[in-house]
Amino acid sequence: MTDTLRISVAQLDSVVGDIGGNLKTAREARAIAAGDGADLVVLSELFIAGYPPEDLMLKPAFQAACRSAVEDLAADTADRGPGVVIGTPWPDDNGKLYNAAALLDDGAIAGLRYKVELPNYGVFDELRVFEPGPLPGPIGFRGVRIGLPICEDIWFEQVCECLAETGAELLIVPNGSPYWQEKADKRQQVAVARIVESGLPMVYVNQCGAQDELVFDGGSFGLNGDRTLAFQLPQFEPMVGMSEWRRGEDGWRCADGAAASLPDVTEANWRAAVLGLRDYVDKNGFPGVVLGLSGGIDSAVCAVMAVDALGAERVHCVMMPYRYTSDESLNDASELATGLGVRYDTIPIGGPVEAFQDGLAALFAGRPRDATEENLQSRARGTVLMAISNKFGSMVVTTGNKSEVSVGYATLYGDMNGGFNPVKDLYKTELYRLAKWRNQRRPDGVLGPEGIVIPPNIITRAPSAELKEDQSDQDSLPPYEVLDDILERLVEDDMRVADIAARGHDIEIVRRVEHLLYVAEYKRRQAPPGVKITRRNLGRDRRYPITNRFRDRG
Repeated sequence: MTDTLRISVAQLDSVVGDIGGNLKTAREARAIAAGDGADLVVLSELFIAGYPPEDLMLKPAFQAACRSAVEDLAADTADRGPGVVIGTPWPDDNGKLYNAAALLDDGAIAGLRYKVELPNYGVFDELRVFEPGPLPGPIGFRGVRIGLPICEDIWFEQVCECLAETGAELLIVPNGSPYWQEKADKRQQVAVARIVESGLPMVYVNQCGAQDELVFDGGSFGLNGDRTLAFQLPQFEPMVGMSEWRRGEDGWRCADGAAASLPDVTEANWRAAVLGLRDYVDKNGFPGVVLGLSGGIDSAVCAVMAVDALGAERVHCVMMPYRYTSDESLNDASELATGLGVRYDTIPIGGPVEAFQDGLAALFAGRPRDATEENLQSRARGTVLMAISNKFGSMVVTTGNKSEVSVGYATLYGDMNGGFNPVKDLYKTELYRLAKWRNQRRPDGVLGPEGIVIPPNIITRAPSAELKEDQSDQDSLPPYEVLDDILERLVEDDMRVADIAARGHDIEIVRRVEHLLYVAEYKRRQAPPGVKITRRNLGRDRRYPITNRFRDRG
C-alpha cells in the first residue's frame, strides 16, 4: 500500500480518426509524466479515437484499430514507469461496443470500465453507437482503489454512489466536455455534488482542442473530499500538469498542484472562437484563410480572430466595393487590415454585378428593384472569395453572426459562402462587447497584435449591409438589443411568445422574430459549421424541421 500518488493530468488534443497520431501523443504525455516522477498519467475520454468520433464508431476496422493501439500502449507500461488511464472505444467479444476507460499497467490492460450514462441530447448522440455499461466497481492500482466514472457518469448520482459503496478511494474522471459559456462553473458544481454524496476526492481531466464545431477547453481540476479545490489547470491550453496526492486519516488529499486562474466569460468566448478556428483550419490542412472585409463589425471581429488564431501571414482580407460602399467603410477596412499586417486587396464588383443585371434585364422587365438586386452584390462577393480559395487553397471564413443567421439576414450562396464561421454562435450585441474588449486586452495564446486592433469607428457607427442607398440594419430588423433578447429566449430557453412579450417586448415583434427564425431553417442547413459558444447553438443543439407550420399564438 502506498500513501503517495503522483498523478499527471494530460489535458491534450486528440484528432478524430488519427489513431496513430493520438497514440504518439499519449506516449509523449507518458514520457513527460515519467520525467516528472508520476505514478499515473490520465488522458481524456475516447482519446485514442478522438472525440466525438460519431459514426466512425460503426466501422469494425476503426474499432479494431483503436483496440490495437491501446494494447500497444499497454505493452509500453512493462517498463514500470507511469501507469496510464486512457479513453477508448472497446468492442467486447459479444459484439457490443462501449465507451471505455482503460487502466494500463505492468505491460497489460489492468482493467476496463464502461460508461454507464450515455448522453443523447444537444451535441451528444452516444446511444446511437455505444452500449451503456454496467455499474462499475473500483480498480486496484498500486495499492489504491480507483473509481473511473466517465464524463456524463458524474452528472448523475448512481455511478459515483456505486463506486463509493464498493470501496473506491479516489475518483478519476476522463472527460470530453465541450465548451459553452460559463461551463467551467457548471462542471465544478456537478463535481461538488458528487463529492458531497460520496465523500471521495476527484480528479477531473478534460480534453483540450477543437473538433468541427465543438471546442474542448481543458480546465482540468481536482477537488478534495471536503470540496475544496485541490488544483486547477488553465483553460484553452493543452498541457500535462502534475498533482501529488497523499493518504491521511481522512483519505486522499492533494498536497501539490497547479493553481491557474480561469478567464472571465468574455475572454473565454474569444479564446474558444480562436481555438475553434485554428484547429479547424490546421486539422483540415488549409494553408490559411481568406475573408471579405466590409468595414463592418462582423468581418472586423472575424479578421482579428483569424490573425489571433493563425498569424497575419496566413490571413488574406479582400475589400469588394460596389457603388453603395461608403468611403467610411473603405477607410475603416483599410485601417483594420494595415493594423493587423495582413495581405489586403481591393477587387471592385461593379463589372460582375452589372453583367448579371444586364443578363436578367429582359426577364425582370416591369418589376421594381428589390432584395434580388441587393443579393446579386452579395453573391458576386461570394463568388470572388470562392475563386480566390480555389486558386490559392485558402479557406473562406464566413462572417455572419448568430442574430443574422437566426433570422435569415444573410444571403445564401453569397455572404454565407465559406468553410467555417468563428462567430456563428455569437449574437450581434456580444460581438460589440468582444470588439471593445479585444481593443483593451490581448489574451494569452494568440498571435495577433496588442492595442487597438479594431478601429473605433467600426464599433460606433450604425451597422449596415450597404446594399442600397442609406441602408441600415434596423430598416428591416428590430434594434439588436431587442432582437438578441428575443432570440436568446426563443433559442436558448424555448420560452413562450407571451412570456417573452411580458419581458417588455411588443408581442407582434416577438411573433415576427419567431416566424423569421423558423423560415430561415433551410438557409442554416446549408451554412458552414461554426464554433459552439452558447448553451444552445443553431445546428447540433437545436434540430428543427425545415418544413414547419407551427407558430406560438400565445
